Amino acid sequence: MKTLVLFYSTYGHIYKMAEAVAEGAREVADNEVVIKRVPETLPQEVLDKTGATGAQAAFAHIPVVTPNELTEYDAIIFGTPTRYGNLCGQMQAFMDSTGGLWATGALVGKVGSVFVSTATQHGGQETTIRSFHTELFHHGFVVVGLPYAWQGQMGHEEVTGGTPYGASTVAGGQGERQPSPNELEGARFQGRHTAEIARKLAVKE
Repeated sequence: MKTLVLFYSTYGHIYKMAEAVAEGAREVADNEVVIKRVPETLPQEVLDKTGATGAQAAFAHIPVVTPNELTEYDAIIFGTPTRYGNLCGQMQAFMDSTGGLWATGALVGKVGSVFVSTATQHGGQETTIRSFHTELFHHGFVVVGLPYAWQGQMGHEEVTGGTPYGASTVAGGQGERQPSPNELEGARFQGRHTAEIARKLAVKE
């Protein structure tokens, strides 16, 4: 079985969540887990001015995906920052490039899941995941969330991400907050849970 953790990250928050998702997915036996990123669409000048260039150096070694690669995986777990309650432009541009896969039904029956980051606690985590789910449904994915079996989303003692739709983190208005231990544990749970669902659905030869 193969699982792809596919992300876009501006300042590294989603990359850290992606690593935790991959850790969880690797706990499922005989599951090959790959991390890849979608292509950047912002000009280098903009990345330099916003300070993203330095942050992105931490994951510059992660290979960039191509649309046709998606067919190689049993499960795909997508990570994206939120932009006005929706996918970031880079992830949306990549999804828009998968029309050929949609036309042939190449992704029907694969397992899909989504995790996100927002600047603020109420910055559109759930709307972004639900919006992404719509695109996955159009492709025919079996969509998996983050069930309440993970109790970390039930507490109120600390500011934390975590929704029944998928793991999430709060980055802060200036990106100053890093994913908390609780948020990373939610990401690990989601990775493991999604891979377990994919294994149950896998057709044995």
